[in-house]
Amino acid sequence: MILIFLVLVATLAMAGAWLLSFVSDLHRAAHVHLVFALGVMPLIMAAMTHFVPVLTRTGKPGRQVELLALLAWQAGVLAAVFFFFSLPENVRLFAALLALLAVTRLAGWQWARASATLGKPHPGVYWYLAALLCLGLGLLALVAMDMWPEQYLAFKRLHLHLNLFGFVGLAAIGTLQVLLPTAAGGADPGVAARMRGDLAPVLGGALLIGFGAAWLPLLSWIGLALWLAPLARLGRAWWLLFRGCIFSWHGATPLLATAGAGFCGALVAGGLHAAGWLTSAVAGHVLVFAFLFPLVSGAAGQLLPLWLRPGKQTEWHALARQGLTYGSGGRSLLLLFSGLLVLAGVRWGTVLALAGLLPFVLVAVWTAIQSRHT
Repeated sequence: MILIFLVLVATLAMAGAWLLSFVSDLHRAAHVHLVFALGVMPLIMAAMTHFVPVLTRTGKPGRQVELLALLAWQAGVLAAVFFFFSLPENVRLFAALLALLAVTRLAGWQWARASATLGKPHPGVYWYLAALLCLGLGLLALVAMDMWPEQYLAFKRLHLHLNLFGFVGLAAIGTLQVLLPTAAGGADPGVAARMRGDLAPVLGGALLIGFGAAWLPLLSWIGLALWLAPLARLGRAWWLLFRGCIFSWHGATPLLATAGAGFCGALVAGGLHAAGWLTSAVAGHVLVFAFLFPLVSGAAGQLLPLWLRPGKQTEWHALARQGLTYGSGGRSLLLLFSGLLVLAGVRWGTVLALAGLLPFVLVAVWTAIQSRHT
């Protein structure tokens, strides 16, 4: 139930942030934190509790571990409320410490599961741990803002880039490498070796992007190159193995592949922002529209039926998955094109983003309701 709740919350938060982007007198960070702190962060942490037992071949997590995502969600609520209502700074500090508690506990659980695995655990576990490391450092940057106010802007940029290209990037791309072959009904025989070799450069790239954005832009470009090389290898593997499914009109695969392409665009936008050539708002919108919208709708389209009705897969699961991913090829094009338009400074690109997301929102809510009454 926690995963279902957080999928719906993240989806509605993204749609709400789209509407709030037209409210000119609202703090710019309000709708950004609505998406990331309240929606995406707790959803990714909840998804980790689903995938880590699979990757380590261990049992289901305990209730206390499952509740960590809700603790992170409460921190996200506080962060969003802080910007919506301009609350005192200690509210933001408390939210950061609350999230840091959840991150530390979740990382400890993942490390214990990896150590308990018979043989080597899947490298995806270490991608998740690296993602949580970046999130923890990003949260500590919030604490540092208050300790060294003269470095406020630098720590703000560090917080932003470590969260987006470290936490979200590592967790999402790590998951996509396992999830897309499943959605395509095939296998990627080189995924484990590729992920083992690519973890160090992508983690180093994320750290360099963050610290470069804060203090030395040249580092961000080095970090960008470190990130893009593994993404190019991933794209080549997907092209060779799954291009027939990627360029289809239905199913989760087109959306998941679009999320990979959208992340490449968001990385470039992040590099341009670090160099001072692009505003943080534009870079953030590219990441939301071209990466997060297809990522969440594609992953949830594949996994939501399983989470709604765990256990044996039935005809209901197949029909629900078909409804959630219907027309995904066209929606993928809308989302990717919207990100490119926003990057080019065309404001109405946001309309295409909503057109690409809204059908999924409606079907997801209907599927969740219908699953309880049939």
